[in-house]
Amino acid sequence: MNVNFAFKNFEPSDHLKKYARRRMEKLGRFFGKAADLEVDVILNVDKFRNHCEVNVSGEGLHINAHETAQDMYAAIDLITDKLESQIKRKISRVKEQRRKARNADIDVFTFNVEAEPEEGQQLTVGTDRFASKPLHIDEALMQLEDIGSEFLVFLNAENNRVNVIYRQKVAGYALIDPIL
Repeated sequence: MNVNFAFKNFEPSDHLKKYARRRMEKLGRFFGKAADLEVDVILNVDKFRNHCEVNVSGEGLHINAHETAQDMYAAIDLITDKLESQIKRKISRVKEQRRKARNADIDVFTFNVEAEPEEGQQLTVGTDRFASKPLHIDEALMQLEDIGSEFLVFLNAENNRVNVIYRQKVAGYALIDPIL
């Protein structure tokens, strides 16, 4: 986490810099040690009002917050609380999206290739619905061998896309990984 400071209309003390840096680095616990985040802190004084503005960006994340208080330390505390609630909301939203993707139903249509279609009739023999859990490719291959089918439709755990692994006629297996 890289914290940058900008001060307007006043000379900062070392204690204020340390305090603000320590409060901003506490937000890093939500992202882990390896997070490559840019945190820009802008501290401004207008007559009797102390303004604090923070921009957090990096790794697909962009959060802004602004607070005003009578004391600069109070403004930093208020903005830290505001940023923490925004980050928690963002994290819960991402977790909910992953949970929904994990429980998604996938429709599989079965076609009878040998049958001649009559006029106005479709070739669909049946429809199977299943909720697949995310699998790695080697797990999907083992499951394909266990069920003895020609193909297996699964949700790839590495890229969260629907994949198809199938048995080739000559020898071996092949994977279909559509990129949308």
